[in-house]
Amino acid sequence: MKKNIIKLAGISVTGLFLAVSTQAYAQQPASSLSELLRNVEENQVVESDAAQEREQRFQQQVDQQEQILAEVREQIAAEEAENARLEGVFDENRQMLTERRAQLRDVRANLNELLGTIQGVAGDFRSIFEDSLVSAQYPGREEFLDSFIDRVASDTEQVRVDEIEQFWFYMQQELVESGRVVQYEDVVGLPSGEQENRTITRIGNFNAIGGGDYLSYSGDVGHLQVLPRQPGSAIISQAETLESADSGMHKVGIDPTGALGGSLMANLINFPTPTEQVRQNAGVIGFTILGIGAIGVLVALIRSFMLTLVAAKVNSQVKNADKPSKNNPLGRILLVADSNPNVDTETLELKLGEAILQETPALERFLTMIKIISAVAPLMGLLGTVTGMINVFQQITVYGAGDPTIMAGGISMALMTTVLGIVVAIPTILMHTWVKSKSDRIIHILEEQATGIIARKAESTSGGAQA
Repeated sequence: MKKNIIKLAGISVTGLFLAVSTQAYAQQPASSLSELLRNVEENQVVESDAAQEREQRFQQQVDQQEQILAEVREQIAAEEAENARLEGVFDENRQMLTERRAQLRDVRANLNELLGTIQGVAGDFRSIFEDSLVSAQYPGREEFLDSFIDRVASDTEQVRVDEIEQFWFYMQQELVESGRVVQYEDVVGLPSGEQENRTITRIGNFNAIGGGDYLSYSGDVGHLQVLPRQPGSAIISQAETLESADSGMHKVGIDPTGALGGSLMANLINFPTPTEQVRQNAGVIGFTILGIGAIGVLVALIRSFMLTLVAAKVNSQVKNADKPSKNNPLGRILLVADSNPNVDTETLELKLGEAILQETPALERFLTMIKIISAVAPLMGLLGTVTGMINVFQQITVYGAGDPTIMAGGISMALMTTVLGIVVAIPTILMHTWVKSKSDRIIHILEEQATGIIARKAESTSGGAQA
């Protein structure tokens, strides 16, 4: 500051000297020497008066500058004295602060173990409160614990008794609320991103339900959210019953993971269903297996239905053997026997055998196709397995084996096609056996009846020869 004032005074003095200017007079040419002398004398008198006036002004300005300079020096001296005083006060305060800190450490020496325990417990409860369903109903507990932990760990601040009591209250609150079923109004986030007010039913610290939807809570979001994917209709129905109930015992599905507020349930309901797994991992080969499997099952059902109708007609024809009909295989075979009454036994046997052979293809129609499908399905599943593993090895070659998720697609496809091949093969084999047994049963009846006709023909022929 002193240097600035001196600099300002120098600039003022310089300006004063620069402000002095000479006065010019317009002179007429002297007409004589005496007139020239008089003009010179007059100019000297004028210049002398101007110089005196300038000297007086300069002296006045110098006196003012000296007065200002003196005042500034007095201010500098006062500031320096104040600075010295403040430095002394600062040193005294610093020494006092050091002494007080030492006193605080001595006083806290017996409390360090207790405060350390409180800090550790508070940290554990802080992590519990962060995602607790109770925190959705009673917000602000995490912020209090953050401040409380900072004060407990501080070397300059002392935690108060009321803060310890408040922390104890929050611990008891978490314990008590975890065993209660309560309802309250709050904001709920929807999967669409919107929010709405709902009546929330909190089942202890396990699950929260609102409007028939299961909810989840995260401390980062700060409010309850509807699970994007809900459990089955039976569990939802139980939850709705609980929401509408006033008292009593009610069956409801809860998540045993507790404080996490539904993470296990969310993972379980987000796990893809068999249909979704097939849709995501079957691939072209998998859907081809399903297609031929559906064809095989459909053909087997149709053939089973047709053979059931034929078997009913054949059984009815057995009961009415004397009235053969063309609407069933047995009736047509009986008509062959009736149309050849005079032939010998060997000829009749050949004709009946020929009739049975003509009926057999119709009874065994499409059985070979069902059998082929049951054999081809596992082979196609094996083809899908090999194709999937080839993709896996190609991905390993390009990306390496560091990230398992890269290989998951090929492995899933490989395993899924194998499963689909087995799933198609098992029912088609069973249905082929079932339909084949129905066909064989009808053919067996035809052969049995034909054999009976031949036997009766042989008996009648041998009886006539003996007579």
